[in-house]
Amino acid sequence: MRTDNEIRVHGLRALVDNLGTVEAEKFISLILREPFDYTKWQQHLWSDKSVAEISDAAMESRKKNKNLTER
Repeated sequence: MRTDNEIRVHGLRALVDNLGTVEAEKFISLILREPFDYTKWQQHLWSDKSVAEISDAAMESRKKNKNLTER
């Protein structure tokens, strides 16, 4: 299991890699500024995807991450 700091670093890296530095910072400020119900957000996050699609995407992401950590 990762430490809290490792999770923070990995999460920030994922945000920057996917959004860029400026939008990652904006995302973080939006999360901190607005009331945010993570459970409700998660319920609607993948509402347009089937379980199989989500599973396939998760497996593909895991493969990519595994390949990156083996380098």
